[in-house]
Amino acid sequence: MRLGEKQVLTVVKVVDFGVYLGNDEERVLLPKKQVPSGIEPGDPVEVFLYRDSSDRLIATTHEPKIMLGQLAVLEVVDTGRVGAFLDWGLEKDLFLPFKEQTAKVQKGDRCLVSLYIDKSGRLCATMKVYALLKTDSPYQKDDQVKGIIYDKSDEFGVFVAVDNQFSARIPKKDVFASMHVGDVVEARVTKVKEDGKLDLSVRGKIPEQMDKDADKIYKRMRQYDGELPFNDKADPEIIKSEFGMSKAAFKRAVGRLLKEGRIEILKNGIRIK
Repeated sequence: MRLGEKQVLTVVKVVDFGVYLGNDEERVLLPKKQVPSGIEPGDPVEVFLYRDSSDRLIATTHEPKIMLGQLAVLEVVDTGRVGAFLDWGLEKDLFLPFKEQTAKVQKGDRCLVSLYIDKSGRLCATMKVYALLKTDSPYQKDDQVKGIIYDKSDEFGVFVAVDNQFSARIPKKDVFASMHVGDVVEARVTKVKEDGKLDLSVRGKIPEQMDKDADKIYKRMRQYDGELPFNDKADPEIIKSEFGMSKAAFKRAVGRLLKEGRIEILKNGIRIK
């Protein structure tokens, strides 16, 4: 009997509160409310095995949202002192321990997880899914993709599971906006590496992005009564905080506005003409 997997077991005994499945050596209960009508000893039943609230092995004919070896995005339905609990389609919620969280989750959050069996023989969830992500995506450079953020690193950037299954990363140098674990992002593939993993950017190709950045800066200047209190020589962190873009992108966009005659550069700012 394989915990965390679907399997076909044989009915060995019918009782008032359900049926027992298995053989002479191992048996598991399928509760009465889930027993197909007309079932008899010797009949096969496809079930999923997990442990109930009393840690007893139990069978269910309900379809779980995740099984061993799979990845799934599940919703947090509650949190407690030792972790969180996820909706995985069964009566007993799935436990996500604190130590298996790549970021603290709250009720209502959605997170990408895989399933594992802990030292006590219970099924639990983990957000540490890097090793399970695939590296054979069909995507090429400049393709638009969608994925969920499952981890972050101050050194390497933001880790994304494209289509909830393919390994990808937004490198640190391309992380300008505020991004959190659980966020769904739309991005452009900037590189397909030799190992098949993807590098992404949430910004478009330079010509198209330059127009978007220029419009963003111009609208912000209008909010500042037509004058920005810094120019393209400002500290990169100020630019990043104000506009969510790199200094290089900011300078390109300012150059576009200047060329179009929409602004003038001041000693300590930029003004709309």
